[in-house]
Amino acid sequence: MPREHSAGGIIFENGQVFLILVKNLEGKQVWTFPKGHIEPGETAEAAAVREVSEETGFDCEIVSELYKAEYSFVRNGVLTDKDVRWFMVRRAGGDGMPKTPDEIMDLKWCLLEEAEQCLSYLSDLDILELLKSYEVSKYV
Repeated sequence: MPREHSAGGIIFENGQVFLILVKNLEGKQVWTFPKGHIEPGETAEAAAVREVSEETGFDCEIVSELYKAEYSFVRNGVLTDKDVRWFMVRRAGGDGMPKTPDEIMDLKWCLLEEAEQCLSYLSDLDILELLKSYEVSKYV
């Protein structure tokens, strides 16, 4: 069975998370976090920083590893296993203009409660739960 490896970054500031609107494999628009394939010879950390930059226009740096999602999906009739390593990232520059405008339909900041209504992927919802704990742990 084919296996894919991806990495992504979560930008979380002042109780808000940054989301992107993309088309899924069925062509439907879905809100999610920026992520993409790890290129040959690239680390997961480097891929996360690159993908966040390409999809959001923000230059970021890794703060910490957050979550690893593993799931299977069907692409062109072929069942594929996938893992995604997610990192907390901090904005360090950039203009907020995606470098891949053909892939990104929209961008927005959301409070966690609003994001919960926008996101549909189970792994994204798991990340939101972690962010709620992350937010609380900053003040304890």
